[in-house]
Amino acid sequence: MELWQLSATRLAAGIRDREFSTVDVVESCLGRIEEVNPVLNALLDVRPEEALADARRADEAVAAGEVLGPLHGVPMSTKINTGQKSRLMSNGLSATADAMAPGDDACVTALRGAGAIFLGRSNAPAFSLRWFSSNDPHGRTLNPWNHERTPGGSSGGASSSVASGMTPLAQGNDIAGSVRYPAACCGLVGIRPTVGLVSNWTAPGEMELEGPLTFQAWAVHGPLARTVADARTALYAMASPDLRDPFGIPAVHRASPRSGPIRVGLVRDVGLVKPHPSVNDALDTAARWLIDAGYEVEELELPLLGEAARLWHLLLAEDMRPLLPGMLELGGEATGVNMTHFYEAAAELWGEKPDITAYIQGWARRATLISQLQESLGTDRILLTPASAEPPFEQDADITDPARARSLFAAQWPMISVPVLGFPAVTVPTGVTDGLPAGVQLIGGRFAEDLILDAAQEIEDRAPRLTPVTLR
Repeated sequence: MELWQLSATRLAAGIRDREFSTVDVVESCLGRIEEVNPVLNALLDVRPEEALADARRADEAVAAGEVLGPLHGVPMSTKINTGQKSRLMSNGLSATADAMAPGDDACVTALRGAGAIFLGRSNAPAFSLRWFSSNDPHGRTLNPWNHERTPGGSSGGASSSVASGMTPLAQGNDIAGSVRYPAACCGLVGIRPTVGLVSNWTAPGEMELEGPLTFQAWAVHGPLARTVADARTALYAMASPDLRDPFGIPAVHRASPRSGPIRVGLVRDVGLVKPHPSVNDALDTAARWLIDAGYEVEELELPLLGEAARLWHLLLAEDMRPLLPGMLELGGEATGVNMTHFYEAAAELWGEKPDITAYIQGWARRATLISQLQESLGTDRILLTPASAEPPFEQDADITDPARARSLFAAQWPMISVPVLGFPAVTVPTGVTDGLPAGVQLIGGRFAEDLILDAAQEIEDRAPRLTPVTLR
């Protein structure tokens, strides 16, 4: 087996035990990038000499007997909307196609401190606001499973690169499924942590914290990985208590091991759209495996998730409305069409222009839903839901036909309900259907990341290994 095919935890152990060097690992991943990235267009701003210099320094630290971080020597990518000092930060816009980040964002600083070696920047749509990953300056990223289907978005470059073996890990961020959905599209594990666990602090000069309230309160950073163990290691390496983040928490992660039967509420449908047969099959498979592992599974109706999905449309649409002129000017044609369809979908739920009273009441209702869901989950229940109500979408399905575009928003209720509420969620693959990855989502109570990762591990232990993918 080639080094680029190994998991992040296996690579970290091999480097620590001097079974192979960081230079060996980085050279293997760079070779894989050279082989498949020209086809997939997943990674940008790859600088082999800088990566190899970082790898040599990592090997020197091993030789010197220094204390090593959990990701010491492990290659990964960071996203083009996240600050990594002096590296490309275009956010998918032609106007900033050559812009370089002024510094490291907090999550990048944490990963760097954990010993990660950054190989490149992952592609994303303009403003990172689509479930597809193409933009004017950098082009389209392809799904290694099927080039006619989306690799997901907005962290589609991240999912494509990890699934194809370019890096074992990638950093992404999520305000509408942008970590979890790309992971599901490419047969990976993607986790969105509880808001505040991973700092959203940005390097001076980026001004991201002055963005809309929904961006501040809902967006999180999280990892995409090929295994649950890798995702867990990367997540807790990224966790960075930081009071500069207005939603950060002054606490470090503490494991919450299972202490008795964990109940699983299986939610198939929240009244917005019926799940595709392959989605139902994935849910049935995951439920059967969890029962086999000792979990208690029962089907639930949970309309508050549907209500949260509807609130996503109201609050995000109204927060972005003042920004629309600039976004339409800078984002390119696809962004304009996508945003038009988004506002049409929001208008079907809330009217053309909701007033300030509806907006304020929406935020108030959100707080009630958070309390209700946490009370329902307690400390011994998690939820099992679709990752999406459909298999991975056909490329550009959001900008081809208005009716088809609106159907995507209904299908994505599992993706958009979770950010509104701020709970942790993980997507994990269950197998392959019609040549495309299938998977499910697990949602836990606030700061119950370990409970959902434990359940995801039970699913992974029983599922076929899907990645890295051999390109056809």
